[in-house]
Amino acid sequence: MEKIEWHGTQAEELWKFYENMQECVYVVDLDSHELVYANRYARTIYGIDSVEESRGKKCYELLKGSSAPCRTCNVKKLSPGSFLEEVRYNPVLRKKQALKETIIEENGRRYRFELGVDLSAWEQQNKAYEDNEKMINEGLRIAMMEAVPEDSIDVLLEYLGQAFQSDRVYVFEETEEGTFRNTFEWCAENVTPQKENLQNVSADVVSLWYRKFLRDENVVIKNVESVRETDRPVYEYLQPQKIHSLVVSPLIREGKIIGFYGVDNPPQQFLEHITTLLRILGHFIVTLLNRRKHVHRLEELCFQDQLTGIGNRHAMNEYIGMMQPGKSIGILYCDVMGLKRVNDEKGHREGDKLLIRVGECLQEVFGAHALFRVGGDEFLVVCEGIEEKELRDKVAMLERQMRERDALMAVGCVWRAENDEDFDHLLREADEKMYEDKRIRFAWICRDRYEKG
Repeated sequence: MEKIEWHGTQAEELWKFYENMQECVYVVDLDSHELVYANRYARTIYGIDSVEESRGKKCYELLKGSSAPCRTCNVKKLSPGSFLEEVRYNPVLRKKQALKETIIEENGRRYRFELGVDLSAWEQQNKAYEDNEKMINEGLRIAMMEAVPEDSIDVLLEYLGQAFQSDRVYVFEETEEGTFRNTFEWCAENVTPQKENLQNVSADVVSLWYRKFLRDENVVIKNVESVRETDRPVYEYLQPQKIHSLVVSPLIREGKIIGFYGVDNPPQQFLEHITTLLRILGHFIVTLLNRRKHVHRLEELCFQDQLTGIGNRHAMNEYIGMMQPGKSIGILYCDVMGLKRVNDEKGHREGDKLLIRVGECLQEVFGAHALFRVGGDEFLVVCEGIEEKELRDKVAMLERQMRERDALMAVGCVWRAENDEDFDHLLREADEKMYEDKRIRFAWICRDRYEKG
């Protein structure tokens, strides 16, 4: 091979493969140290404006800015037919490069071939990955310190909102009716909360978002004005909330989209960074939502009567322990009349139906107060902050409900202007009045049966 020129068929055929590469490629004559070829990328980064500029120039002059051959040159380590690979910092470019070097021998001449890959972009990306990992780990750490799943989500949203310097971070969950409700929200100072206004969002509003979610994409809106015409429903939701940009990511459970969460008005330079983090953290938020569901179910099993749906004795003890003195209080102690007879004559299924009707009567009249099933056929109602007349009126309403639903109960009622007595004492008084009412009702039942023969 004759000495390689910048122009000519031979050089063009030999080096055209490297010309459009985005890595630095150059060839140096080892005897003269002259640069005989540099691809377009190398010419650009080394500031070689023209071929003429490089003619007769030494490689160490053009590439290293030196007046003498480089003492760090690897030529003694090179051999034809094999590549030397290493990573080195280039002080001229101020960049770290991954280098591949070899010797080409042709027609008695030797050439050093070098290919250099700029690692700065890779290092920057790797640093971003490391920063993301640190941010994610810290967010998960503080979230998992909370014992309650809802608190974990609230803490995580606050952390993300502050880290992203955004106005608002939120979670929307899909309802059984196919709408969406804002279930969690963090807002920066002086930002108006929107959660209460976003409890029944139509699926039509986010239909275009869902198309992206189904393609495994996030929604990134850099300027809300850009969707004024293309996504009018979303624009009409976002614009009144003073949202000018956002990133939204789907929440997916077992392959099904169950909602989404997002960040409002972050700095523009954070948008891509946020997109990556949201995709990763979405899995953790779904885990917290699942945990919330399981905790609620356990609470129902622990504190809810499974037949009637009202509180059980554990719930009663919990409630009584949290009561504050000073308020007026009304107590109803109720006993289901005839449950044993129904169980014996018609079976326990009918007995269960009777208990369910009793629960419905109590919920219809006292649903705003504390209701408990405290025994097989015994129920308790605790009304804090109720006036005596209101309590008596509700007892009369309960009497009508019992007759309509064929769910007779004996009722003992106690009222105090201030809750400053021992609760067990009030309970015993209500229990005594219930037994008195039970004796009266039983006497009526016996008389009715006697009169009917």
